[in-house]
Amino acid sequence: MSNPGLFSQCLFVLLLLLQLLHVSHADVGTAAHYRPPYLPTACFGSNADQFPSSNLFGAAGEGIWDNGAACGRQYLVRCISARVPGTCIPGQTIQIRIVDRAFSSVSRPSRADTTIVLSTTAFGTIAKSSAPFVNIEFQLV
Repeated sequence: MSNPGLFSQCLFVLLLLLQLLHVSHADVGTAAHYRPPYLPTACFGSNADQFPSSNLFGAAGEGIWDNGAACGRQYLVRCISARVPGTCIPGQTIQIRIVDRAFSSVSRPSRADTTIVLSTTAFGTIAKSSAPFVNIEFQLV
């Protein structure tokens, strides 16, 4: 006869090990938004070709700016929470391109010291645009 208690203990240990081995490649931070004018940018000056046709772009906060190395990087971004429940748009993940530095952008962010400042289009795709900032999960593509 098998021992049901031993089976339960083994299953519990296996599930615990799976949780410990779970690998996530995403980071958590905050996102604000900013409005036009977007030019000039710290990355590509006054060249309007720097903006993707989708208008899904952003400015890097100091934590990811990396002395300008962030210019042109692409991130997957999704809203995970906000101060006001229902702010995030469920199931929306966007791919944005970094075109500016938040600290020196021409248009000021809706909140200072965030990880990424998103264009109005990008922010409005993942969250209600009335929010000054949201908590995000982001991943370098």
